[in-house]
Amino acid sequence: MASQKGFPSSALRVLEEALGVGSTAAGDTAEAVAAEGAYYLEQVTITEASEDDYEYEEIPDDNYSIPEGEEDLAKAVQMVQEQATDTQILEQKTVLSSKHAVPEAIEDFLCNFLIKMGMTRTLDCFQSEWYELIQKGVTELRGGGHVPDVYTQNMLLENENKILKKELKHYKQAADKAREDLLKTQKERDFHRMHHKRTVQEKEKLINDLKGLKLHYASYEPTIRVLYEKHHALLKQKMLTSLERDRAVGQICGLQETLKRMEIGHSFHAPEIRVVPNCEKENAPEGPTQKGLREAREQSKCKTKMKVNTKDSVFPTDMQPNPNLCLCKENICPAKFDYKLNNIFRLHELPVSCIIMHPCKDILISCGEDRIWKVVGLPKGNVLLTGLGHTDWLSDCCFHPSGNKLATSSGDTTVKLWDLSKGNCILTFEGHTHAVWSCTWHSCGDFVASSSLDTTSKIWDVNSERCRCTLYGHTDSVNSIEFFPCSNILLTGSADKSLSAWDARTGKCEQSLYGHMHSINDATFTPRGHMIASCDACGVTKLWDFRKLLPIVSIDVGPSPGNEVNFDSSGQVLAQASGNGVIHLLDLKSGQIHKLMGHESEAHTVVFSHDGETLFSGDSDGTIRTWS
Repeated sequence: MASQKGFPSSALRVLEEALGVGSTAAGDTAEAVAAEGAYYLEQVTITEASEDDYEYEEIPDDNYSIPEGEEDLAKAVQMVQEQATDTQILEQKTVLSSKHAVPEAIEDFLCNFLIKMGMTRTLDCFQSEWYELIQKGVTELRGGGHVPDVYTQNMLLENENKILKKELKHYKQAADKAREDLLKTQKERDFHRMHHKRTVQEKEKLINDLKGLKLHYASYEPTIRVLYEKHHALLKQKMLTSLERDRAVGQICGLQETLKRMEIGHSFHAPEIRVVPNCEKENAPEGPTQKGLREAREQSKCKTKMKVNTKDSVFPTDMQPNPNLCLCKENICPAKFDYKLNNIFRLHELPVSCIIMHPCKDILISCGEDRIWKVVGLPKGNVLLTGLGHTDWLSDCCFHPSGNKLATSSGDTTVKLWDLSKGNCILTFEGHTHAVWSCTWHSCGDFVASSSLDTTSKIWDVNSERCRCTLYGHTDSVNSIEFFPCSNILLTGSADKSLSAWDARTGKCEQSLYGHMHSINDATFTPRGHMIASCDACGVTKLWDFRKLLPIVSIDVGPSPGNEVNFDSSGQVLAQASGNGVIHLLDLKSGQIHKLMGHESEAHTVVFSHDGETLFSGDSDGTIRTWS
């Protein structure tokens, strides 16, 4: 060692040049020494001492124990408190601040390095010379310096490098997995692109086919228009022919009467009219076909005479007040909504299309698509009367105000009137060209109105047995018709999404109501007549103020269609029969909607009893359900 102060730096330089890796190992040793403090190695020879020469000292017992019988309560309590205090201190887990890491000294670093390398002789020489200098009093070498922090930093950086390598490996694995996911996503994207292109091609093909079908349909429109005009021309020609036929039949009847009078002896001069120009046909014998035609002419002649002699009914001008106004004022009972399924009556083989209550008795009439209507007694549900006469399904029925007659409408384009005392048909109205959807009686009982698929409505005179008026105005099927209570106003609901109010005396449309977005299936008045309820093919029910002709509220219970709506006798509850089999009850005061679940299929019709305690609904399976 050349100098005392220059030794540490020169020794470090030698070690740095000779060992590239030793600095790292030395760093570990330096950290250990810094933590434990500086030390040096000294060779000591330990000899085994004789057991006889060594004297053992007696160690006094410091454990103080309270003699038995001398326990002090106060001391015991103090000991317990001290133990509790110690426990609290331990539970606080006070963390002492770590000591500042002291760098390792140069001499300790060299000693540790030589020991690690196994250079014992060099270590002995270094220690003998080093401590010889210390014994001479040269103490300044103790502050000769410390191992620079760079070695410690090298160790930390090495550990950090290992950690970073592990993280790099982990990130590589994650990147490989992400690459696989990317390839998979790209394949799925390519598949969906191909599927989208195929869908676009199919869409374009369908659009082209649709355009072709439209053109094909447009090419048929002129032909259809020509055929329609020919049809109307043929109808006019048929009407003129029937008039000529009736005139000829009248002339023949007049000739027959003249001949009878001449045979009796009365002289009467009549002009000669030849009906058949061929004399051979006049002298030919009468066959069965000609005989049938002659009888038909005689029957038509008698009917024509009866119709001519029967006068047309007159629409009442001074209408009586609506009796339901007093009933609604007297009925102060709260509305009922807690209906429960009580009974099921199987009356028809096909769906039930209509249910109505008798105006006075506890009986109801049901119409079905099996061409039959039945009178049912309540509450047992026994069939009292069955009516059969229509050749197609029944769509609607309505009681005469007195309750002794019934009007039915059918898909066979006719409206029939029935005598309920005998159960037979007393009159048939023919005039519609398509199915008849609905019918209604006038409050005076002399008129019946019907609505049809042919976009028209007709008013029939029961006394003169003819059509008094045809209502034109709707552009699509007229699905519902009803007379305003005790008045000459008609309400119709059509598939053209509009409601219309008509004057039955003139046949003119007084007002139309628009607001529905789909075909209107049914419309009805409240018992008082101040409000209208209508439902359409998407389950939307609307309430209208009939006095102001404005909408009040719209309730959407769709998407199932609303088939029929009806008010109870108080006008506080509105029932709707829905296509999904649910009966919706609307409280007009609170606006709440209650549901009755019990139908297995589509509910076609719904009606309340007179007291409102029972509700009847018709199902598409041919059954009627009673709720009470």
